[in-house]
Amino acid sequence: MDLLENIREGLRSVKANMLRSVLTALIVAIGITSLVGILTAIDGIEYSVSESLSSLGVNTFDIYSKWNRGTNQDGVTEKVRARLTLSEMQKFIDQYEVPASVSLSARLTILGEVKHGSQKTNPNVDIRGANEEFIPIKGLNIQDGRNFSRFEIQYGSKVAVIGYKLAVSLYGENPMPVGTEISFKGTQFKVIGLLKEKGDLSENNYDNMVVIPILVANQMAAGQPLSYRLNVGISDMNQLEYAMGEATGLMRKIRQDRVDEKNSFEIEKSESLAQELESITSGLRWGGFGVGFITLLGASIALMNIMLVSVTERTREVGVRKALGATPLRIRQQFVIEAIVVCLLGGVAGVILGILIGNLISKAIGISTFVVPWLWMFMGMAICIVVGLLSGYYPAHKASKLDPIESLRFE
Repeated sequence: MDLLENIREGLRSVKANMLRSVLTALIVAIGITSLVGILTAIDGIEYSVSESLSSLGVNTFDIYSKWNRGTNQDGVTEKVRARLTLSEMQKFIDQYEVPASVSLSARLTILGEVKHGSQKTNPNVDIRGANEEFIPIKGLNIQDGRNFSRFEIQYGSKVAVIGYKLAVSLYGENPMPVGTEISFKGTQFKVIGLLKEKGDLSENNYDNMVVIPILVANQMAAGQPLSYRLNVGISDMNQLEYAMGEATGLMRKIRQDRVDEKNSFEIEKSESLAQELESITSGLRWGGFGVGFITLLGASIALMNIMLVSVTERTREVGVRKALGATPLRIRQQFVIEAIVVCLLGGVAGVILGILIGNLISKAIGISTFVVPWLWMFMGMAICIVVGLLSGYYPAHKASKLDPIESLRFE
C-alpha cells in the first residue's frame, strides 16, 4: 500500500462511518469556530477603531519649534535655534508632496475674554489661529454653520468658529451663534461655525475655544512670536515613517540645516493612541487564543478517544492488512491520515462558521465592516492538521503494534 492508497482508504473509512465522522468533525469545528470567530470579531473591532482614531491623531505627526534649554544634561551649551516662522510653515504646506492633510495652528492666548453684546466670558478662553485643516484633522465636528474657506484663511478674514461650552456662556442654552458677532482683544469677528460638544475627555478643551484664521492670529500677536505647529495626517498608517522622512528632509531644506547639524525643529509621531489600541487588541487576541485552545484541547481528546474506539472496532481489518503485507508504517499512516481528514472537514466548517459568527458579533456592536481574516483562516487549517496528527498518532501507533494472528482472531 502506498501513501496515495492510504489517503483513499482514509476517505473511504470516513465515508463508511459517516455519522461518527460528522460528529467528530463537529467537535473540531466548534473549536475552530470559537478561535476564528473571536479573532475575526477582534480584527473587525480593531479595523473600525483604527478608522475612528485616525481622525484623532493615530496616523499623524507634529512639527514644531525646538525648545532651547541652553545646556543639556552633560552641561554642554546647546546652539540656540530660531523659532519656526509662519512663512516657513506655509512653504512646507505648499511644497510637501506626500498625500496628506496638513493642519497649521498656533495658540494666541489661553486667557482670552470673549464678548457678545452685554455678555462676556471669564478670562480663560483658548484662542487659536489655524488653517482650514485644523478642525477635521483634530476630529472635531461642526454642529451648525461651516468651517473656514481657503479664501478666508488666505486673506485673513475676521471670522471665527467657537466651541459649544463657550457658545452656551454667551448665548444661553440651545445656542445659535452663527451669523452673530463676538469680540476679543478689541477685534470683532463674525461667527461662521459652532463646534459639536466634545466633552471633558478631549485632549484639549475644544468646547471652550475660539478658532480664527492663522493670519489674523499672527497679526493680533502684535509682534510677539507665536509657537506654530504643523499636524500632518496620513491616511495610510503604513506610510507614516516614509511621510515623516519626507517631511524631515523638506523642513531641513526650508530651514537650511547643514548636513552635519541636527534638526533645528522637532518632529514627533502621535503614538499614544495607537499604542493603547494595540495593547487592548493584543490582550483580546490572547484571550481569544486561550478560549480557542481550551476548546481545541477538548476536541483533540474527544478525537483521540474516537480514534481508539475505531482501532478497536477495526482490529480484524488491521490483521488482514498486516497479513497481506502492510508494514507498521503504512498502518500508522492510514489511521493518522484518517484523523487529519476528519479534522480538515471540521476545520473547513469551523473557519466558515467562525468568519460568519465573528462578523455577526462585529455587526451586533455597530461595526459594519466585513472582515475576511486570511491569516486566521490559514492558521485554523494548520491547527486542524496538527490536532489530527497529535490525536491520531497514539491510536495509529497502537494499531501498528497489533499482532496480525491475534487480530485475525478478534471478534
